[in-house]
Amino acid sequence: MSNLLDTNPLVTTAWLAEHIDDDNLVIVDAYMANVVGKEPLVYDVFSCLPRARKLDIEADFCDHSSSQSHALPTEQQFTQAVQALGINSDSVVVLYDNQGIYSAPRAWWTFKVMGFKDVYVLNGGLPQWTKEERETVSEYTTAVTQGNAIAKEVKGLACDSDEVLSVINGDVAILDARAEMRFLGKAPEPREGGRSGHIPSSKNLPFSILLDSYTYHDEETLRTIFSERVPSVDTKSYFSCGSGITACILMLAAVSIGYKDVVLYDGSWADWGTNHTLPIE
Repeated sequence: MSNLLDTNPLVTTAWLAEHIDDDNLVIVDAYMANVVGKEPLVYDVFSCLPRARKLDIEADFCDHSSSQSHALPTEQQFTQAVQALGINSDSVVVLYDNQGIYSAPRAWWTFKVMGFKDVYVLNGGLPQWTKEERETVSEYTTAVTQGNAIAKEVKGLACDSDEVLSVINGDVAILDARAEMRFLGKAPEPREGGRSGHIPSSKNLPFSILLDSYTYHDEETLRTIFSERVPSVDTKSYFSCGSGITACILMLAAVSIGYKDVVLYDGSWADWGTNHTLPIE
């Protein structure tokens, strides 16, 4: 699968504080206005990390011509968005979000799908940064010059329902990041026309289980959690959720502990649950 997933995708607040003035470092707030599946952190006063540039995932990193709720962007759309942020092909990008770990993993996986290698997520995001009383500022930084990064989509890192359907009975793992009651079909789906239940043979791993307050659990705990659901780090694993956002929280954790053969089902349950030709449990 190339070397796109060969380095740990998480960086600590201590690392970022040490490198925050590096010339080729670009810090990006992977912003999402709508927080689903958790109680959102609400701020009375806006703040962001020093040098941070704003990326609105729903506005700039989703293909609005798609029927899916949060479809991955096109190559052209991705290129336009990252160049506007001043990102070059040799930039080191650190993503974070204001919920701790929520939308930044989705932005990270989008970068990976689009062939960008040096991209990382700040473990704990803005809440952990401020908890440690590190410096924040009151407004974003705007890129002075346009970047030169160009998307080149890497095939096989995201899939559609046809591929998931074809592997249901195969030697793979399918993990669902939604809350347990939604997975079990005991809670109504938020989208009109959506059936309740889950993809056959899939296993539930609510994303909140992976988190310790604002950050991920330590590596040993993460390995224990994943080993209970995935036979081996070499098992090909598919990740789903409500609409493709929180599945990436699972993917980021998985890659951080050595899983490399990972695939995002981009349409997730918003796609599967509304397609009445597809089987459910």
